[in-house]
Amino acid sequence: MTEQFEADLTPLNAEKIGSAAHGKATFTIANDTLTIHISMDDTPANTEHWEHFHGFADGSDAQIATAAQDVNGDGYVDLIETGVVSGTTMVPFNDQPETLNIPTDTYPVSDANGHFDYTKEVPLLEIEDEFRQTFKDQELALDKRVVYIHGVPQSLVLPDSVAGAVGDYDAHVTLPIAVGKIHKI
Repeated sequence: MTEQFEADLTPLNAEKIGSAAHGKATFTIANDTLTIHISMDDTPANTEHWEHFHGFADGSDAQIATAAQDVNGDGYVDLIETGVVSGTTMVPFNDQPETLNIPTDTYPVSDANGHFDYTKEVPLLEIEDEFRQTFKDQELALDKRVVYIHGVPQSLVLPDSVAGAVGDYDAHVTLPIAVGKIHKI
């Protein structure tokens, strides 16, 4: 049996970053494999883009962040501000999603035109086991999650009010640029 999910990824913070990142994420579960495909256009060029699905560890239904989440009024919806409606970062779309290791330098890099494609086949049992251990017996429940694409060039001047540092990675790496709710199709 094959299950398919998708998310239409729409711009977030576009007016501040100078580009309206958009694309599509698809998730296919078949033959004990989760295949993740993300195609993005109009992202900041030549930039590494962290990408993940976010959600709530209690299984609540996550929603996309909008300008309404800009609680400090700085004009940016930063990573911290997304948490109220979207939960926490759960699964990275990097070289090894099944490890749930988020802070890495193994995410896609956009080309000079701001385009990138990401495709990864992930062992379903491995990612489900790691997910259950990390999030206290929760299921992947893709249709309760949202996808975020992050990342702007270091040359973009961000106000100090933009939060989102993760370890050695600052808000340039974690600033959301696109978001979409995952739906079963």
